Formats: sequence, C-alpha cells, structure tokens
Amino acid sequence: MTQRSATITAPSTLRVGRREDIDSLVILENQSFSGDRLSRRGLLRMLTGTAHAVLLVAERQGQIVGYGAVLLRQGTQLARLYSLAVAAEVRGLGIGAALLTALEQATLEKGRHRLRLEVRVDNAAALTLYRNRGYVLIGRIEGYYEDDTAAWRMERCL
Repeated sequence: MTQRSATITAPSTLRVGRREDIDSLVILENQSFSGDRLSRRGLLRMLTGTAHAVLLVAERQGQIVGYGAVLLRQGTQLARLYSLAVAAEVRGLGIGAALLTALEQATLEKGRHRLRLEVRVDNAAALTLYRNRGYVLIGRIEGYYEDDTAAWRMERCL
C-alpha cells in the first residue's frame, strides 16, 4: 500500500501505522482479543519495521478502529496475516474487508504472492470473511490458542 490514505467506509481511512499509534493499538488489541494478544513490544516491532512486517490502521473520526498486520517471511513468496482486529462498535461496516484488501495489496507490493493465516475454528465472522475472499482451508491445528481452541490454517494465492 502506498503512503496515501484510502477511503473505506465514510468517514474512515486506511493508512500505514505509525509509532505514535501504539497506545491506541494496545487498547484495540486488548478489547478485541481475550487471549493470545500481541504485546506492546510486539506491536512496536511491527510499527518500526524490525519485525519485517506491514501494519495498517483504519481510522474513523480521528480514532483508530481497526488494524491488520502481515509478517513478511524472508527468502519466500509466502507472507502471514498475523492479526486483524476491528473495534466492536464498527464491525459490519466493511473495515475488516478493506484492511484485508489493503494488506493483500501491500503483500504483493513486497514481492510475496501467497498469504497464509490461522483463525479460531469458532470465529464464524472471520471465517466467512476469509472464505469470501478466496482463502482455502489447508489444515487444522489442535490446541493452537492459549485457551486450547483449535485453529484453521488458511491460504490464498494473491
């Protein structure tokens, strides 16, 4: 994704995450996930580029309401969608889909042609989003999450 903002659901925009977003991202992470959360340090690593990652945020009325992060594997055309979160109060407005589209584009721009992810088997909304975007199930990982819930591994050729 280029540095300019892209309009999603008015008046929302997407942009590359910045270091000064960290406090808002930590709050969103903690509100979005009951476990297996990214730490402040992990988020900072993604924001500063030391994790070989792309982190995009969605803003609405000056507030961060969503983010997505892709990890870029070295020496391969495979990337990993590491996290995608949208604030509860704006779910269903297309923000998650817009973030996913932008992350896929950024992945391609970084020379990666396949995107892989893990998603909780009980996360129906996320599974629907990913299936609608052409992601296919490639495996199941038992006990993947800290509460022992299984994950589906999914992948899409971009």
